[in-house]
Amino acid sequence: MRFATRMLVVQVATQVAVVAVCTAVFAWLGVQQLKAEADSSALNIARSVAESPEVRDLVTQYSADPGTPDATGLRDGVLQEYAADVTARTDGLFVVITDDHGIRLAHPDPDRLGQVVSTSFADALAGREVVTWEVGTLGESARAKVPVYPPAGGAPVGEVSVGFERASVFDDLPALVAGIAVAVLLAVAIGALVALLMRRRLERLTLGVQPEELAALVQTQTAVLESADEGVLALDDAGVVRVCTAAAERLLGTTDAVGRPLAALALPPAVVTALAGAGASTGLPIGDRVVFIDVRPVRRGSRTLGRVAVLRDRTDVAALSGRLDSVRAMGDALRVQRHENANRLHAAVGLLDAGRTDEARAFLADLVDRGSVDWAVPGIDLVGDAMLQSFLGAKALAARERGVALRVSDDTYLRGTVDDVEDVVAVLGNLVDNAVTATASGPEPREVEIAVLGDGDAIVLTVSDTGEGIADVDAVFTPRERDDDPAAVHGLGIGLPLSREFARRRGGDVWIVEPGGDGRGAVVAARLPGVLRGENP
Repeated sequence: MRFATRMLVVQVATQVAVVAVCTAVFAWLGVQQLKAEADSSALNIARSVAESPEVRDLVTQYSADPGTPDATGLRDGVLQEYAADVTARTDGLFVVITDDHGIRLAHPDPDRLGQVVSTSFADALAGREVVTWEVGTLGESARAKVPVYPPAGGAPVGEVSVGFERASVFDDLPALVAGIAVAVLLAVAIGALVALLMRRRLERLTLGVQPEELAALVQTQTAVLESADEGVLALDDAGVVRVCTAAAERLLGTTDAVGRPLAALALPPAVVTALAGAGASTGLPIGDRVVFIDVRPVRRGSRTLGRVAVLRDRTDVAALSGRLDSVRAMGDALRVQRHENANRLHAAVGLLDAGRTDEARAFLADLVDRGSVDWAVPGIDLVGDAMLQSFLGAKALAARERGVALRVSDDTYLRGTVDDVEDVVAVLGNLVDNAVTATASGPEPREVEIAVLGDGDAIVLTVSDTGEGIADVDAVFTPRERDDDPAAVHGLGIGLPLSREFARRRGGDVWIVEPGGDGRGAVVAARLPGVLRGENP
């Protein structure tokens, strides 16, 4: 049996039990009330009869006579007629009047006149009123016994006994029981209807899933969600967070998100907009992380339950992509170097084949002095690392195609060898690309100057340009979607934030030395510790 069905059965059974107990109590109280009313009526009637002057006089006379009253005389006597009249008017079972010896002076059955009553009359003669249920010659009845006092006062001289038969006492019981039965049926029907509505409400809230299944779902959800690297955040239709895993809280930089509206989590507006919508994955900056947010609506049948966002930390992937771009650029530089070197060697071989030995010797000597490739980058000889020379040479070729001249500052001094070249070229390449883009859209002259300095095991880079400068210094380190807009420079893409992250992971940093503006270009610097070996000042 389903849990909801069991709950319905238990609720209905409980209601029936409660109503049954209440019914029994009310029925018992009703019977007691009817009995009390009968007792009260009998007592009041008996008192009225006993207080009648005529009854008091006649009973006193009969009690004073030492003989037994004549039954024939009693049959047509005043007391018999008076008792019969009261009995008829009150719908009672009997009105019996006795003397001080318990002899019947009035009785519904004339044949019993002059005989002693079948029940005790001692209490009445003792001056006590008695209300009780007894069985007499006329059957069981609710009866009241009241003493009859003489007109002049003194001890009781007889008693008046008034009784109502059991059937007449409970004449109203069927109507009472019928009323209770109607109330019982109505109460049970209302209770069953409420229980049924509660069951339907429960199944709507739980989407038809039973509580025992909910426990398994919670266990499975906890095991699956908390074991995944991705963060999961679930929102209901009202925008209130219903599920937020530890990974999601870590990526969002928030705590105690469950039960709070999305707008109250103090998230960046772009993140709130992404979580409130539904569509393809979106890469957004949250703190120092690049997080891809994938939002999907959740439905069950035709009912929309809300939406679920999967948050993936793609900072390392983006960083790796930047490193791969730098490695690709170095590979292109090496290919250019190999091609240029092969051309020079072919030229030397051609001079030797032509017998122009002196010219070949001079050509090779010049090749040894200048290197295998003439990068045509002023000051590049100041960079002692061959890999950085090749990288800067390749960047210079790319910048030249955009009408920007790349040169190395006279302040450059690097005699060591770069070990972790990926991080260095990733940061340097981003700074150079931003500077070239800023310069290419600016006025003449279009130049980018690079300074490379060794500082122990650290390398310090500065890149200056002749562009329009940086309008918003704070915005350059805010990650955004990568685009091809020429205005998206100096970190308006995702480059500078990642470059800063690369540097800070090593204990270094990337910062703006001079934002420029008013005809002056910007100057950006970076420091990367632990990437250099060899002799450096």
